[in-house]
Amino acid sequence: MNAKEIFKRLQPLIALLVMVIALSLLSDKFLTISNQRNILLQISVNLCLSIGMTLVILTGGIDLSVGAILALAGAVAASLLKNGLALKTVGVVLQFTPFGAVIAGIVTGLALGLFNGLVITRFKLPPFVATLGMLSIGRGLTMLWTGGFPVTGLGDQFDFIGTGIFLGVPMPVWISAALVTLFYIISRRTTLGRYIYAVGGSEKATAFSGINVNHVKLWVYALGGALAAIAGLVVTARLDAADPKAGLGYELDSIAAVVIGGTSLSGGRGSILGTVLGCLIIGVLNNGLFLLDVSPFWQQVVKGFVILAAVALDKMGSRREEK
Repeated sequence: MNAKEIFKRLQPLIALLVMVIALSLLSDKFLTISNQRNILLQISVNLCLSIGMTLVILTGGIDLSVGAILALAGAVAASLLKNGLALKTVGVVLQFTPFGAVIAGIVTGLALGLFNGLVITRFKLPPFVATLGMLSIGRGLTMLWTGGFPVTGLGDQFDFIGTGIFLGVPMPVWISAALVTLFYIISRRTTLGRYIYAVGGSEKATAFSGINVNHVKLWVYALGGALAAIAGLVVTARLDAADPKAGLGYELDSIAAVVIGGTSLSGGRGSILGTVLGCLIIGVLNNGLFLLDVSPFWQQVVKGFVILAAVALDKMGSRREEK
């Protein structure tokens, strides 16, 4: 590995270090323990989403539905916990424990992600179109499920997922750290992980080698849906309410974190650890701009330019490799 390749891989880390140094000089509040803890808490939801998005983009796909899946999974879990599930045909109401509601929410996300994968693999729709359709379907189902009103008062046991503290660290941070560890191992140390990179590198070559490309894609989109559901559970628990409008625009932050972290939009190149750095960069950027009292409107402008710069660097790197 030459110096250029090493620098390219370290770009996200270098960018993060430069931002940390600059913000620590500009604001005396930035390096405080409470602020650093706040940054980790703020990025935990985006990190859950971005892990799944990384797997999807590594295969050369995209998932625009994660925000909608987040909202629906949170609404399903909250409603089942609060009201149970009425089986009118037999006159029975099933009551759910917090654990049962969590499982129901994750299964909901898994099912929607699997549906995305089936539409993409069986009907050969472009991932952009298929997941854009699911974005609309998910939002509509959330409104139908909740009637357009938040579901509140979920109880301390459920809320612990989003507001609890363990060993001085917020539970969402523990959850996102556990998912990072798990999916780093999956992506780097398992057969599925090798297949994901192979599909993103070249679908035709992967198929010729005897690997079932469609099965890999089904797994990836299903896992992406399940991870979006976990993010939805964290958001719902933090708010002690399932908001039907939760997750609006979250897919954009997720894609941004993945691209800024060095994962190529063309697939086959990137890593979970890079995505962690991407989430940290976005989190530090948002936090720093807030501490510097920059207008929220300008924050959006700055974030947009950062995303454009990250994509431009990715495309420039791809062109050099082709030469």
